[in-house]
Amino acid sequence: MPPQEDELREKFLKAFANLPLNTREEIVLVLGEGDKKQPITWKVAYFEVKNNTPRSEEILKKLDGMGLV
Repeated sequence: MPPQEDELREKFLKAFANLPLNTREEIVLVLGEGDKKQPITWKVAYFEVKNNTPRSEEILKKLDGMGLV
């Protein structure tokens, strides 16, 4: 069974807190398909997750799939 969104959110926030400051500027994933690709940095991901935006669920799932949370 995949982790719940709240569990992923908690794991993400812990991982983000442990990142070196300059790493937070690095691109961690790319959202979108075709010509509409958007690079997402750790800081952007943090903003989306912290504010529980519609994109946050997709970000959390992709980070979980990559084994980063």
